[in-house]
Amino acid sequence: MHLYLSHNPRTLYLVTGSHDERKGRPQRALVFRAAETNPAQVIVEFLPKDEVNLSSAMRLTSRVIKGCLGLISIENDTFLAVVSSATEVGKTRPSDSQPESVAKIHEVLFYCLTSHSWDDFSASQDTLLNPENADALMTREQPHYSQSTTPPSVFEHPCMPLTKILSSGSFYYALDPAWDLSSRLPVRLARDRSVAHDIGIFDERFVWNEYIVRSLLNFRERLDSLEREELDKCQFIILAIQGYVGVFTMPLSAPPVNGAPVIATLSLISRLGWRRAGTRFNTRGVDDDGNTANFVETETILTTDQHCVSYTQVRGSVPLFWEQQGLQTFGQRIQITRPNASQPAFERHFAHLMEEYGATHAINLLGSKENEAILTSAYAKHLQNARSIWDDELGITHYDFHNAVRIGGHDSVMRDICRLEGVNNNMERYGFTMCDVSADSLITEQKGLFRTNCLDCLDRTNFVQDIFSRKALEQYLSLVHREWLQAGALWMHHRELWAENGDALSRIYAGTGALNTSVTRTGKRTLAGVLSDATKSVSRAYINNFQDKGKQIAIDMFLGNMSNQRQVNIFDAIHDTVGKALQQRLSEYSTTQSCSIFAGTWNVNGRLPSSESLLPWLFPRDSKPDIFVLGFQEIVQLTAQQIVQPDPEKKRIWEQKVMETLERRPQRTYDYVLLRSEQVIHVHAQTGLRGMSGNKGGVGVRLDYYDTSFCFLTAHLAAGHSNIEERNADFHTIVKGLHFQKGKTLSSHENIIWLADTNYRIDLDNESVRARSEADDFDSLVAADQLRQAIDNGDAFAGYEEGPMLFRPTYKYDLGTNNYDTSEKMRIPAWTDRILFKGRFDLAVYSRAELKGSDHRPVFALFRSEVRIIDVVKRAALSRLLLENTLSATPGEKLDEKLASLVLPDESYSELLVPPPSTDDDAWWNKPEHPNGIFPISIAHLLESNAANPFDSPEESPFSSSPSSSDEELYSHAMGLQSPITPVRKPPPPPPRSRHTDV
Repeated sequence: MHLYLSHNPRTLYLVTGSHDERKGRPQRALVFRAAETNPAQVIVEFLPKDEVNLSSAMRLTSRVIKGCLGLISIENDTFLAVVSSATEVGKTRPSDSQPESVAKIHEVLFYCLTSHSWDDFSASQDTLLNPENADALMTREQPHYSQSTTPPSVFEHPCMPLTKILSSGSFYYALDPAWDLSSRLPVRLARDRSVAHDIGIFDERFVWNEYIVRSLLNFRERLDSLEREELDKCQFIILAIQGYVGVFTMPLSAPPVNGAPVIATLSLISRLGWRRAGTRFNTRGVDDDGNTANFVETETILTTDQHCVSYTQVRGSVPLFWEQQGLQTFGQRIQITRPNASQPAFERHFAHLMEEYGATHAINLLGSKENEAILTSAYAKHLQNARSIWDDELGITHYDFHNAVRIGGHDSVMRDICRLEGVNNNMERYGFTMCDVSADSLITEQKGLFRTNCLDCLDRTNFVQDIFSRKALEQYLSLVHREWLQAGALWMHHRELWAENGDALSRIYAGTGALNTSVTRTGKRTLAGVLSDATKSVSRAYINNFQDKGKQIAIDMFLGNMSNQRQVNIFDAIHDTVGKALQQRLSEYSTTQSCSIFAGTWNVNGRLPSSESLLPWLFPRDSKPDIFVLGFQEIVQLTAQQIVQPDPEKKRIWEQKVMETLERRPQRTYDYVLLRSEQVIHVHAQTGLRGMSGNKGGVGVRLDYYDTSFCFLTAHLAAGHSNIEERNADFHTIVKGLHFQKGKTLSSHENIIWLADTNYRIDLDNESVRARSEADDFDSLVAADQLRQAIDNGDAFAGYEEGPMLFRPTYKYDLGTNNYDTSEKMRIPAWTDRILFKGRFDLAVYSRAELKGSDHRPVFALFRSEVRIIDVVKRAALSRLLLENTLSATPGEKLDEKLASLVLPDESYSELLVPPPSTDDDAWWNKPEHPNGIFPISIAHLLESNAANPFDSPEESPFSSSPSSSDEELYSHAMGLQSPITPVRKPPPPPPRSRHTDV
């Protein structure tokens, strides 16, 4: 197909060419143009080729276009992404009736629909982007396109970071729309093979362009069935996975029948998940939905003339909340950020695995020293807790890979790991998937999987997964082709595939090829391999610390994770009307719940907790908050050494003091869990020492409470009575520099609370401030308060509110007394410690606590806020009702009035619901119509159900045939039987979404 551009209006045409038509594809065109009123909205038409006038259009590239990846909006412009270069990797199942061919993407180009500014593509047309250099180019520092008000250089295409990622040689797609590359073999075989494959059915976890192609898939769904079929035949839409696909075809010896060898194909497909995507030190652990970093499903497929065998295993980061911040060298510092709040996300992760794959056994390859031991201990504890849900369906084996290699070399790992009880037993128990090639019918299905991890889930993990893959193939060969167990060509290609797989996945996540690949390829550790691994380790350390920032931004941009990105939608008057009406009726499918929040701030002057109780600060006026948010400043002394490398021990001691106070509070009826704790040296915005270190700055924590977003910030602004402009500048530096995961910024949140040592002072002389403070003359002090003046003038904290100042200035006191500063400096008292807020808050209390362990007094505020809870089932029912009535509207009918008058019937909603949860007082099965839970069964139903003895063998059962059948006949018949259904206990549904937190 070819790509054309015409003007007035600016329109892009993707048109089938003679090459497509020779393959029997319809003569069609997909036409794109931007909507005039909304740059993020596109008008798309699917037309016969002869209805498109290309006489005034210019062809944009001489290359043949392979297909379209989707539409993306960047910097208020909309771009069409097309694959301009790809090569066939091979046929992963060549003996299938429809060969499953895969292509590797080499180049992706972006063409603008909304502006002619980016029309010069001469350089990219002449020279392909070399996949070997793409990753290196990507790791160069990129400007923060979507996180900065400064536009990119006019010489750099805004999609260049995306081009570099997509042209890196790590993306693949199915050459024929008749099969789904994103789904493993048993899933594909379970679908109805009598009808053509619907490209709208795929595994969303692994289709990386799902965000940018979603609007085109929605457009496709709205076509009639014949047009949809023609669109699929044209292959305009490409669904791409990232990871690795490798294929080897080889002859293997066969029994001496006709002397011809069997042609076998060995394939390896690794599908990298995108839901927690990113680079090595930027993305670790799990998120609140149970998605882990570097999650990869790897499938080994062996196809012969008789059978196709598939074996699946997965890898993924340790499913806890952990990260590695700051400069990372070879002794990587690990921080478990939510040690007491990881269990729900941990269980969600394994619930997803067990729902998808069945029983799961984790293989943990982390070491037993220092940082890795922390993760291993926490992993074991969480998994032990989770076994109360799944019992023997979930297990773990800990294997210190590095220690085993130190003692016995890599040979000992290959020899010993499959002998471990948890591995050996489950290898036999899980088995593999096997289907009959001629009929494409399942013979047996894999009944569980191994989940392997190390720290990065790269080198050690790949080495062990290679061993498991070989073991599974040996299981199959020992049953069917024992002579192939010694086939050198088979195992040589198997090693090569796994070595290439390790390199590919490592380049994606860490920027270099994998370590230990020389052992994977040859089975031996060589000097050249040792030197290569040392070079890669140094390169990784440099790339991950200094060059991954731009790559992470580009990944988030491609996946739609940037805070100010808008997903491109295709103009559809009907669905736009329904969406608008649905938003206007938000209250009909959502409820609100009250939430109480305690916010407290205290500058502790670098001191450890004293003997005085924190109860007067944390529990004033018998409050019982749902959430505590505490901000401490100067938790360490502001010395040069502490600024560069703060002491984490003091932070730990203060955390312990706070938790002890919460646990020992009077009338304790529930527990609190520490969600997140951060120290300023690790923050995203630092303002002191020219922003290079953390003597002043801010740190923020965000969370989604049900469907409402919150952001809490603590900060320490510039000191000095007259440094007002510096404090204002600090505020703006923190606001602009504070970025959370997935591109979220401060303005992304509905509710924001600052709890800070703002250092704003009172512009009165010392004597006046002290006298008026003693007299509680707060109004005159507020009139001279620098922060209130900055807010009124719009210089800082514009749009924020603060409670009435009905307490004395909190700074500065002589330690342990109620006396303001009597030192030589005699500082003027001031309200330096403040709490400001923006959003849906009701302030109940704003005051200070009389604690004397610092030269500041702690300040607190009690808020109430309403959090919104969306009923997704009811929203779907209302959306369906609105759509049905929109489609049935007659000409001249007032549609807005019609939709506004609609009422969702109870039965329309209830049919989508399961019974309400039971309680001690009420159970859904114990109703008046079913007293004591008795459901009468009709006699007719009993007679129908017992028409035959379930223990009688069928008349044609092979087990009632002559016992003289040979072993060969019985085995041949068994191979043709349908796989028995193995009951798999489903885990309970994941717990309801409540809080999503990141920093």
